[in-house]
Amino acid sequence: MFAALYGELESHPWRDPNSDRDPYVVFHDRSVAMGWIDEAAGGLWGMNDAGCDHPLAAPEIPLAAWFQVEMEPVVGERPMPVQPFLRCAGDAAARLGVLSLQAVQILLPVHGLDVSSRPAYAPIPSLLTAEWFGDSDPQSRTPVRVTLDSGQASSLSSAAPHLQEQIDRLDQDVFVCESLSPAEHDPLAIQPPFEDSFWNGPSLHRATFHGTLAEWSLDALGWLGGFLTELSAQHGVTTPLLLTASRS
Repeated sequence: MFAALYGELESHPWRDPNSDRDPYVVFHDRSVAMGWIDEAAGGLWGMNDAGCDHPLAAPEIPLAAWFQVEMEPVVGERPMPVQPFLRCAGDAAARLGVLSLQAVQILLPVHGLDVSSRPAYAPIPSLLTAEWFGDSDPQSRTPVRVTLDSGQASSLSSAAPHLQEQIDRLDQDVFVCESLSPAEHDPLAIQPPFEDSFWNGPSLHRATFHGTLAEWSLDALGWLGGFLTELSAQHGVTTPLLLTASRS
């Protein structure tokens, strides 16, 4: 998994600019503390890389920080761990400075899911935790624009209408979808900070969901990323998906 956080990251005034406590170190330490890294039994990922700057970052929007991990196999009723991944990224960013989040981009390893191993009572494991956001302040609900991109694979084009149908039908209020539009050419698309060979690029097949998210937070965005990963896998998508979310 890869996450890019876009926006302004204003460094804390007490931080030493020459400190070696960079995004990699603080993300690693937080992962270990929470039992999310594979150094502990049952970990969710292995540390790969992280940073603030990236040579391939798009110039039109500031890149605040990025994080890359190698995901461990997802089994049983466990959801794709996008929510803890983004939560860890947010915690790491908060140690570095004050983040004003404009957009987030996540590479979702849909191909790492085996939907046939899901128990009958949890075909979409993210639904088991949707009520966590039921206690959010109703005024925190935020209009968002969420684009899924399957690169060269065309499977997303046929799956997207089914995703919209399930989002509307399933018992969850975290993300309410109001419309779906194909986005083969998208002038608002953000170029991801990695080579096409890293996923399945270049970008050729997109779909954009417009709707309302329970709150504009990395916690809610992480839940949505896991939820859309599980839905996509159910509808025949077997390639990495690039999710880009921003406020509408």
